[in-house]
Amino acid sequence: ASVFYGVVLRGDVGAIRVGERTNIQDNCVLHVDTGEECVLGDDVTVGHLALVHSAHVADGCLIGMGSKVLSRSRIGEGSLIAAGAVVLEGAEIPPRSLAAGVPAKVRRELTAEESQAFIPHAANYVQTAQGQGARVEPDRP
Repeated sequence: ASVFYGVVLRGDVGAIRVGERTNIQDNCVLHVDTGEECVLGDDVTVGHLALVHSAHVADGCLIGMGSKVLSRSRIGEGSLIAAGAVVLEGAEIPPRSLAAGVPAKVRRELTAEESQAFIPHAANYVQTAQGQGARVEPDRP
């Protein structure tokens, strides 16, 4: 798993569990309600500036930039929470769903191919965290 710059993992009153190959990008916040937990499964990508609060995010999900996943919500395996979406407290997003909007609503079911595309996305961040990401060489005259 990888946790990038400016991320806050505030497990002061409950557990935060982060699965294998999961990446939490710059300036995200994960927090919990008292006695609850925040769980991210394996191969999850949490985009820049997202908030995940006392929620369960299943394997292979992509949580879009600037989205909010609120307490006691559950995101099903292989789902995409669109950038800027707000998943309300206690919401249940079925597996392989695209949820978008404020409040977030399921817009459609994702194809197997679309859901599977999130797995290599997460794998790319494993390489980046290990310093093996793409390198850009400066132009030389």
